[in-house]
Amino acid sequence: MSIHDELRQVEEDLARLRSEVAGLREQVGDLGPTDPMDRSALISMADQQEALADELEGRRESLLKRIGDNGKRVDAQDL
Repeated sequence: MSIHDELRQVEEDLARLRSEVAGLREQVGDLGPTDPMDRSALISMADQQEALADELEGRRESLLKRIGDNGKRVDAQDL
């Protein structure tokens, strides 16, 4: 897999995770009065996915730096 292919995959995964996190956080807000354990579980899942997204963001930055270090200035929107 080329660096560009890996970067595309990381960006797709990152977008999917961010969307899932937003959906989980929205569910927490929509729950209303409910079991605190359910609410806590949703918040925990959102936090875990957010941590994964942060790791992917770091990987994305690393890939962009590798591409840039090869003499090709590339921004994410150019891919």
